[in-house]
Amino acid sequence: MGAVPKRRISNGRRKRRRAHSALRPPQLVLCPQCKQPMLPHRACPNCGTYQGREVIKIEEK
Repeated sequence: MGAVPKRRISNGRRKRRRAHSALRPPQLVLCPQCKQPMLPHRACPNCGTYQGREVIKIEEK
């Protein structure tokens, strides 16, 4: 027989454990080049720069 809990987990203990599982909105920063919101530590999807250098070629519409 496998591992079986000896006592039932109380509602409070279960909810405290799950308190850290909530989804959070993504944290956005402003791009220093084009001032558009972007995810930190990633190339800007709007202008294609990362740390002041162009790393992605962006096609103009």
